[in-house]
Amino acid sequence: MTLLLDSAILSEAQTALQWGWVKGITTNPTILAQSDLAPRITLEKLAALQPGELYYQLTTSDFDSMIQEGRKAHDLIGAKTILKVPATPVGFQVVSHLSAEIPCAVTAIYHASQAAIAAESGAKYAIAYVNRATRFLGNGNKLVGEMSRVLQGSNTEILAASIKSPDEAAGALQAGAHHLTLPFKMLIAIATHELSEQTVAEFAEKGCGINY
Repeated sequence: MTLLLDSAILSEAQTALQWGWVKGITTNPTILAQSDLAPRITLEKLAALQPGELYYQLTTSDFDSMIQEGRKAHDLIGAKTILKVPATPVGFQVVSHLSAEIPCAVTAIYHASQAAIAAESGAKYAIAYVNRATRFLGNGNKLVGEMSRVLQGSNTEILAASIKSPDEAAGALQAGAHHLTLPFKMLIAIATHELSEQTVAEFAEKGCGINY
């Protein structure tokens, strides 16, 4: 399992990566727009900050332009690149064409059949938007479970995104997601529980340790 930061804010990336348990960064056009820097500079700095994978989502929509953009992203980011490609007919074609040279993640999957095509196209990851799928389909983690069963035995792993609560995060993993990508505040939320804080405070009151 890998936990990733879903952000292009450099200060958030620096802090999250210092924790030691966040192993990569995902971005999309909306997230890159939140950076104070141009997308190219943001991506260069994010790549330099951390040793893990860095996800870049294609913004063009026709086959030739997507191929060109994907290769430009790889030239910029290097071996850390994961291309996020939308789950559309042309997107699957792009993944099939590029996956042998650049690792790809099929994003915005809303049906298990799309996950099957992602695997057949050579995608390294299939991305489910859990909370968004819940809003539109009724149960996002049910989708994750269906994807998990379809992908069983394949080399394609599930990355769960659009996570809005610790319960959704745990539910996605229980449903079969291999990895999670979470906004900065949600990473803090899954690491925090009021009973854990209460227990630590109770232990501290005892004051019996090697420092005493």
